[in-house]
Amino acid sequence: MGLPVFDKDLSEEELDRFVANATRASNFLKTVSHEGRLMILCHLVTGEKSVTELEDLLSARQAAVSQQLSRLRLEGLVIPRREGKAIYYRLADNRPKRILELVYELFCEDDS
Repeated sequence: MGLPVFDKDLSEEELDRFVANATRASNFLKTVSHEGRLMILCHLVTGEKSVTELEDLLSARQAAVSQQLSRLRLEGLVIPRREGKAIYYRLADNRPKRILELVYELFCEDDS
């Protein structure tokens, strides 16, 4: 799968769709570009976690974790589930996992 060629003449409908997709991609990338949100997504790749579990894993205060989860929820990247007083989060789809795999490959794998 390669990148499409954009130097051809696009119809107005194709251009509108292209701009809408670019906006969606830009919002997604802005959301995952924050270190705290990126770390939350990394932990959620392994499965659903409670807010308390995420606080412990990130060594972060509840307010900070909740703020980042709120942004991830707003952008449609995570889905909450309430069980009693606990709230659990999971990835909404496979997009964050695919991005994180690439980020890991580019920045975390041992290049020796």
